[in-house]
Amino acid sequence: MSMGTWLGLLATRQCRLTPRSMITAATITPVSAFNSLAGMYQNARYGRQVHRQILAAPPLFVLGHWRSGTTLLHELLIRDPEHTFPNMFECMLPQHHLVTQRWMAPITSWLLPSKRPMDNMPIGWDKPQEDEFALCNLGLPSPYLCWAFPHNGPVHSEYLDLRQVPKRQRRRWQALLKLFVKSLAVSRNRRIVLKSPPHTARVRWLLDIFPNAKFVHISRDPLRLFPSTVRLWKSLADVQGLQPDLPEYDWLEEEVLKNLVVMYDAYREDRELIPSGNLHEMRYEDLIADPKAEISRLYDELNLGDYGRIEPGVNQYLEENADYRTNRFELPGDIESIVRDRWAIYFDMFGNTEVGSGR
Repeated sequence: MSMGTWLGLLATRQCRLTPRSMITAATITPVSAFNSLAGMYQNARYGRQVHRQILAAPPLFVLGHWRSGTTLLHELLIRDPEHTFPNMFECMLPQHHLVTQRWMAPITSWLLPSKRPMDNMPIGWDKPQEDEFALCNLGLPSPYLCWAFPHNGPVHSEYLDLRQVPKRQRRRWQALLKLFVKSLAVSRNRRIVLKSPPHTARVRWLLDIFPNAKFVHISRDPLRLFPSTVRLWKSLADVQGLQPDLPEYDWLEEEVLKNLVVMYDAYREDRELIPSGNLHEMRYEDLIADPKAEISRLYDELNLGDYGRIEPGVNQYLEENADYRTNRFELPGDIESIVRDRWAIYFDMFGNTEVGSGR
């Protein structure tokens, strides 16, 4: 993030830095200064081109709750040679990726862990990443910022569905997302596949800026979603937080319960706005049972072209990950009753699917 974004985060989050996290904060400060300077250079060199960039095709948005299989679906869709995606470098350093990625990514790759802490999936600057992180690093409010200071609890909950965000701030959010997508097209102008769970609650605002966008939504057994999402959020707070010695997460389970309802109240209403032929819904359990058939059906329904174009990449990905095993979780009976009651909207929309595990 830029220096201004970093200082703003420290100023507004009632930051309580522990001795350990002070070292991390001390390293972030000069990096954020570099980001600001490099961002100014990128804007001077590419700003006009980014603003004028015309997308080769409308984006394809992968929608779904955290841990519902959106990562797996995203990984399969980007095997299409006519698709591209925001990678980790671009999402973590969106201000200057056009001018620094070629030389900076190779020399800093050693800084990254080899696996994601929550599910052991590979990590790398070139791996796909959620564009929500790019928006955070560009200075936009996001619920994800709670992971920086998890001791303080949730923040910017209104930015999950944007409905209560003032019009001016919402337009700024839309403008920065559009500019980020255009910046990706400057380096490789193909259909961009974007995956961020919060977008599930933002369909109407995405349609404002990308009226012909395609959408695919994936659902999963909610009794698996809940414990897996709680573990994900705790892992991210542990890894990315600046309060590692203050792990108080009493608020987290309630936030997970509440967020799904907000997301699917919005999605149930907004999906009616998507033009016919631009939305496909699938189940995670069907995808893992027969991924080739499900992706082929998706291509047909969204008119994405010949499935044969993507099939070799799908086959290769499935072969490379044939031994992958996901984490399994069991819900205590009292928690299961709470999930069934609080998440009734999800059960109503997608049913209680056969138990599976998501990525």
